[in-house]
Amino acid sequence: MKRRPPIKIKYLLAALAAFLISLSVFPERTHIPVPHESPAPEAPLKIPVKETEPTRILRVHDGDTVSLSYKGRKYKVRLIGIDAPELGQRPWGFRSKEHLKELLTGETSIEVDVQRHDKYGRLLAYLRRNDGTLINEAMVEDGYALLLTIPPNVKYADELRGAQVEARRAQRGIWGENGLTESPGDYRERTQ
Repeated sequence: MKRRPPIKIKYLLAALAAFLISLSVFPERTHIPVPHESPAPEAPLKIPVKETEPTRILRVHDGDTVSLSYKGRKYKVRLIGIDAPELGQRPWGFRSKEHLKELLTGETSIEVDVQRHDKYGRLLAYLRRNDGTLINEAMVEDGYALLLTIPPNVKYADELRGAQVEARRAQRGIWGENGLTESPGDYRERTQ
């Protein structure tokens, strides 16, 4: 049996370089649509949100997801920059949901960042009370949610990071005695 000559490293490197260059020259060809990226039944946000826009909270699903009415349409919204305990993470999932309900009393405004929707079709947003309180930040600072930064939505990443440092230092909520023992992400991965 005849042996094939070994492939020279320089040819492999040249092929790899050509491949990487083709990716940067033709980036639109590198995106493969994923079936679960389709929008949720709620309406996609077509009206541009300015600095902040008034909204009405319809339902709090858990500590980081709500349904709201904005300009007469219903949206399911995932709060940017935070990851709250899942409802199955007892007692913290329920406590987080109840704390979010408390924070959302009164008038609320919505604010978006660079990326408008997640892979589940939910609108990604910051919520702010009319007294200026950034709800996303308050959830972290009060110890009912963890920091979860996902670029490009990093408008308030520094504020959220500072809120988590403060919550941990003060041992608030999930950071205190009998606090959260598993991150929401690890919990979801384990239970799905």
